Amino acid sequence: MRTFIKAGIWTGAAVLSVLLSVLVFLPAAWLAPLAENATNGRITLGDAQGSLWRGSAFIGAAPSGKDAVMPLLPGRFNWRLTPLVLIGRVDARLENPQVLSEPVSIRGNWHEWTITASSMALPAERLAALGAPLNTLQPSGKLRLSWAQLTLARQADGVDCYGDMMLDMLTMTTRLTPLTPLGSYRLKLNWQGRRAGMTLQTLNGALVLAGNGSIDQDHFQFSGTAQAAAGQEETLAGLLGFLGQPRWVDGKKIIGLEFKS
Repeated sequence: MRTFIKAGIWTGAAVLSVLLSVLVFLPAAWLAPLAENATNGRITLGDAQGSLWRGSAFIGAAPSGKDAVMPLLPGRFNWRLTPLVLIGRVDARLENPQVLSEPVSIRGNWHEWTITASSMALPAERLAALGAPLNTLQPSGKLRLSWAQLTLARQADGVDCYGDMMLDMLTMTTRLTPLTPLGSYRLKLNWQGRRAGMTLQTLNGALVLAGNGSIDQDHFQFSGTAQAAAGQEETLAGLLGFLGQPRWVDGKKIIGLEFKS
């Protein structure tokens, strides 16, 4: 009996040792499929190095077929996650000096997390990798996504998000017109669960955009207008024709923008 108990203890200790080793050295590359699943196959982690607890990777568009992973953002994201997550406490830190204005801390438990305020610089040129219609517009300019403190709550069927975000699109251009820049724009989003209301406004520029819409889980809806500023109608005629059919409102040619997915 003593021999049996001793063997059982040693076996249990060996199994526990293996499980701890797997957790400690869990390769960061295993996180890539999780990122793809969470973004419906749009985003992945490229060249993931290190482990679950301390590692780095670049953010890329998920490859299709044999295509290589293309970076969407410059630099590499470095993360640190404390093993306290194993007992229900989340304490993580994310850094990328080329993209983030300051490191982002993520704290909470297995069910709810808070993400500290920060902002992220996004190169518009790389957005074409996400497909139509961005690959046709070939946008360029400066994008800055900023947010106040966000709260994420895990539900049985997904993750809810609460908080405000703002996307500034500055000195934007497109290959569909020689006019540069077209203008600068601001998109505000208010997240309430898995739904976000959005409003678009023009800060300045020749192409005047406005509208509102929503993101509801995997569904996107936007209704707005596009028009040329006074004196720019002829220069922007081709671009406006690409965006939609014109209509006259108060003597002005207005393009209605309707997007749904």
